[in-house]
Amino acid sequence: MTTIRQQDLIESVFDALQYISYYHPLDFIQALNAAYEKEESPAAKDAMAQILINSRMCAEGHRPICQDTGIVTVFVRVGMDIQWDAEMNVTDMINEGVRQAYTHPDNVLRASILADPDGARKNTGDNTPAVIHYEIVEGNTVEIDVAAKGGGSEAKSKFTMLNPSDSVVDWVVDMVPKMGAGWCPPGMLGIGIGGTAEKAMLLAKEVLLDPIDIQDLRERGASNRADELRLELYEKVNQLGIGAQGLGGLTTVLDVKVKDFPSHAANKAVALIPNCAATRHAHFVLDGTGPALQTPPSLEDWPEISRSESDSTIRVNLDTITPEEAAIWKPGDSLLLSGKMLTGRDAAHKKMIDILNSGNELPVSMKGRFIYYVGPVDPVRDEVVGPAGPTTATRMDKFTRDMLEKTGLMGMIGKAERGQLAIDAIRDNKAVYLMAVGGSAYLVSKAIIGAEVVAFPELGMEAIYEFEVKDMPVTVAVDSLGDSVHRSGPAFWKEKIEVLNISAI
Repeated sequence: MTTIRQQDLIESVFDALQYISYYHPLDFIQALNAAYEKEESPAAKDAMAQILINSRMCAEGHRPICQDTGIVTVFVRVGMDIQWDAEMNVTDMINEGVRQAYTHPDNVLRASILADPDGARKNTGDNTPAVIHYEIVEGNTVEIDVAAKGGGSEAKSKFTMLNPSDSVVDWVVDMVPKMGAGWCPPGMLGIGIGGTAEKAMLLAKEVLLDPIDIQDLRERGASNRADELRLELYEKVNQLGIGAQGLGGLTTVLDVKVKDFPSHAANKAVALIPNCAATRHAHFVLDGTGPALQTPPSLEDWPEISRSESDSTIRVNLDTITPEEAAIWKPGDSLLLSGKMLTGRDAAHKKMIDILNSGNELPVSMKGRFIYYVGPVDPVRDEVVGPAGPTTATRMDKFTRDMLEKTGLMGMIGKAERGQLAIDAIRDNKAVYLMAVGGSAYLVSKAIIGAEVVAFPELGMEAIYEFEVKDMPVTVAVDSLGDSVHRSGPAFWKEKIEVLNISAI
C-alpha cells in the first residue's frame, strides 16, 4: 500500500503548471520548426517565426507563452492500492496547487476563471477551480496529466451526433474552415468518436495530451481505423490552405489525434477540439517517495530563429497617424507600430457600449485612436507589463459598428479574422483591422515600453490600459475597403496546393 502525502500532490500540481506556462513540449517545437522550414507563404512563415522566437524567450525568461494562461484541466488516475496522508480531499489539494501556481510572485499567471458565468461573472482571482476528471485504476501510484487550455481554442470546440453511415472526415473538413483562426493554428486537432455526447468530448480533450507523431505514423502506415482517420485528416485539413494564424499557407495542423469508444448502434458521436500554438500539458506520477517535479529541457533543443525587417515593412506612428495614411494599407502589409494605443476586450466593450447608449461620455476618448484587444498578465520584477498577446477579435464584432461610429475609433488590433458584421462596419467607416500573432505574447510585451490603467480598473485584466509601444509587429488583416487577408490568403494557398499537388507537411 502506497501512501501519497497532501503536500506532495499540491507541490507537483504547482510545479507542473508553472513549468507548462513557459516551456512548450519539445515535440511541438520540433514539429513547428519543421513546418517553418518548409513553409512557402511569407506571412505564415513570419507568424511561425514569431511563435518560435516567443517560445525560446519564454523558456529563457520563465514567463508565460501566452497571456491567456488557460483553464486548468486535470486527468487523475488513482491506483486502488494507495492511501492518502491528507487533511484535504483530492479536489481541494489539486485546486490548492492551481492557486499557488497562478499567484506565484516570480511568475504570476493570469486569472481568467469567472464564477457565475451567466450572471455576475466575477473573477475567482486565482484561476480556480480546475476541471478535474477521475479514474480509479489498478496499481499503487497516482498518475496525473495537467493541461492549461486557452479560451480562444476552447471556444472553437465542435460536437455533432452523426448518423452511423455519415463520414467523420467530411464533417471535420467542413468544420475546420468554419472555426476560423481564433484557435491560433498551427496546432493540433483532437477527435473523439463514440460513446455518448459527453464521452466523445472527453476523448477529444484527452487525446490532445498524446505526443506529436504524425510523421512517424506516415512512415510506418496505419494499423487501425483511428490511424487511417489521422492520416486522411492530416492531409485534407492541411490542403485547405488555412495556414498559420489563418493567413494562408501549407501547414494548418501539426498533427491530428483520434480516440474512439464503443457507441450505441443508432449513434456516432463526434467531437472536435483544437489545441492552439500555446500547447501546454505535463504528466507526472506520485509513488509515495515525494513530489514529482518536471525536468527542464535543454535550450539547445530550441531553434535559433530571427526576424529581419523587410524593405516593404511600414513604420507607423500611432500618435500622428491619419485616416488618409491608413487608407493606403493593403491586406497582408507588415507594419511596425510605435506610439500610444488603448486596450479593451469583452467586458470593457460591453461597459463602453452601455455608457454610450445611456448618452454619457466615455472615461477616455477613442477618437483617432487604435484599440488593442488584450488582457495582459500582471508584470513581475522590472516588467512594464506581463505577456500581452492578442485575444480573439470576433468576440468584439457585435460592438464594432457602434465603437467606430460613436467614438471616432480609427482602428483595431486583435487575433484572427473578423466576421462579416465587423468587416461591413470597417468598410463603411474607412477603418482598419490589424492582426498580431496569437502565441507570441511575451515577444509582443517586449514592444510595450509603457502601460497605465486609464479606465475600468475594477475589471482587472480586462481594464482599459494605455500602452506605449515601440516597433510592435502587426499585419494588415482588413483594410479600409473591407478586404480581408483571412479570406484572400487561404483561398490563394488552397488553390496553389491543389494546382501544385503539394502533399501535407
